[in-house]
Amino acid sequence: MSVKVDLLSQHLQKHLGDHIVAQSIALGEITVDVDVAVYMDTMLKLRDEPELRFEQLVDLCGVDYSAYADGRWNGKRFAVVVHLISITHNWRLRVRCFAQDDDFPSIPSLILVWNSVNWFEREAFDLFGIVFPGHTDLRRILTDYGFVGHPFRKDFPVSGYVEMRYDIEQRRVVYQPVTIEPREITPRIVRESIYGDVENG
Repeated sequence: MSVKVDLLSQHLQKHLGDHIVAQSIALGEITVDVDVAVYMDTMLKLRDEPELRFEQLVDLCGVDYSAYADGRWNGKRFAVVVHLISITHNWRLRVRCFAQDDDFPSIPSLILVWNSVNWFEREAFDLFGIVFPGHTDLRRILTDYGFVGHPFRKDFPVSGYVEMRYDIEQRRVVYQPVTIEPREITPRIVRESIYGDVENG
């Protein structure tokens, strides 16, 4: 472990202590797991504590662990992973927080802590169905407003639930059940007539 990572680990233990459920190091960066009950308090300390000073949130993404480790995962299904940078100390940190309810995943919004999280939380809501209470504008960002489901969930069908098309008679876009028919695609190989002909080639 490098001196910088070791120092960050000491500061995390000093200022967060029992807020940290688990801590690991991978690829030279620390990942800490925190409980959803102390998620907001932890993030405020990471931003405001002078020995930590994580001024920037650079990413937040949702994760569906239902098929993780070939289905041997026994923990909670949904989590968010936050990537933070301290410009003051030149540190990076990953923070992971699991939603307590697999049927209705919910994790407090960080929009009042780092406003850069706005579209990241909207993306996690749109693609994974993770709700962020406190978000000022939580709506879909990548899929259509009439889209059914959350496409990055592991149980989402590859073909989706509905498809949309423009109906000429109704003069508008309509939604209908998916009509993709299974088919077998046999690749055709097209070559020039002299391919492989050593004498004429």
